[in-house]
Amino acid sequence: MRIERIDVQREITEQDSIDIEQLNPLIEKYKNKKGNLIPLLQGAQDIFGYIPRSAFQKLSDETGIPLSEMYGVATFYAQFRLSPVGKHIIKACHGTACHVQNAKSITTSLKETLKVDDGETTEDGMFTLESVACLGCCSLAPVMMIGDETYGKLTGAQAVKIVKNIRISENN
Repeated sequence: MRIERIDVQREITEQDSIDIEQLNPLIEKYKNKKGNLIPLLQGAQDIFGYIPRSAFQKLSDETGIPLSEMYGVATFYAQFRLSPVGKHIIKACHGTACHVQNAKSITTSLKETLKVDDGETTEDGMFTLESVACLGCCSLAPVMMIGDETYGKLTGAQAVKIVKNIRISENN
């Protein structure tokens, strides 16, 4: 049995930092439509970058969709995020071609450099590291994507250098 610690300070900060009323047009658009759950969740994520707990509560209160159903869908589909992500999302491919070409070294090097585990965001909120099943760039294996930019035939050191260069350019 997994016990989740509730971070009250994070909840208070979240409530202070988001304008939950931004959901009103979205709710009005989908409120009484059949099959509205996924579009509501997608819309909330588009607004906030993830789906905050307070957004789940407002969507449930306004539409009558049970929280348990919303969380069930949001945790089932990989597209939904329940916590904030970094400004730059690093997707490290672990498909067959990348795996064979030592994709693990890329992920390991990035984890060590960024001091995060898979799926986590750096303390400064700049990077989120994600391992993905396939990026569809098998001829460039091993591959990572940062935003819309694809980097191929990488070593762990090259991946780290790319991330460091992004950080430097952002700080200038």
